[in-house]
Amino acid sequence: MAIETRNKRSIQFSTASMSDLVFLLLIFFMLTSTLVAPNAIKLLLPQSSSKTLAKQTITVYINDRAEYFLEEMPVSTDQLMPLLSKRLAGQFEGSVVLRSDQSVAVQYVVNVIDAVNKINQKYDTRHKVIMATRPN
Repeated sequence: MAIETRNKRSIQFSTASMSDLVFLLLIFFMLTSTLVAPNAIKLLLPQSSSKTLAKQTITVYINDRAEYFLEEMPVSTDQLMPLLSKRLAGQFEGSVVLRSDQSVAVQYVVNVIDAVNKINQKYDTRHKVIMATRPN
């Protein structure tokens, strides 16, 4: 008489749990990759071939000797934020057009952007910096 076992072992492998795990990992990596933001400067660069002009509120110039000019008036780095704040007073959305020489270091451009961002944080406004380019 042969004794048979009631519980037979199955030799088939179920991949259902494996696919669930792969989808959970995929969702996890997709969500975490969108949360990582690189340190980048966001500028509105107008197309030089376009004839559309932005509404200009104030123009800031930086010449090849890294000197700042608010309209045509020379200003220092320390005076930049208070004078911009005074010119932008009473406006919720304004545009600061930045005209910079091509040989100017990026740090001088960032100083203007930082000044406008501090004004936005201080007065809860939405002023933006537009980098001016020359036509082709």
